[in-house]
Amino acid sequence: MKKTIFIALLAIFSLSAAPVFAAKTSANATAEATTKLTAEEVSNYRARVEEIREMDKSELSSTEKKELKSELKEIKETMRKDGSYIYIGGSTLLVIIIILLIL
Repeated sequence: MKKTIFIALLAIFSLSAAPVFAAKTSANATAEATTKLTAEEVSNYRARVEEIREMDKSELSSTEKKELKSELKEIKETMRKDGSYIYIGGSTLLVIIIILLIL
């Protein structure tokens, strides 16, 4: 019984993962060549984020607050494009746990 459930889950996740990997390789191949950040750029971004966090935002107007928020979003997107983190989705984590429990 456990073996058939395991094989069924393995088949479902194997078949659903193929299109995802096929789509991401072409998009990431071009992005990787252009988005590698140097250590100096990363430290500049971190310094700017700390500077924004330490600001007294109570005296700023709403437009200035929106500009700071959009700047923080841009920095966050730039840092994520660098690829220095690993994202594990909820379903992937669940599958890993199930496989570990079965084995």
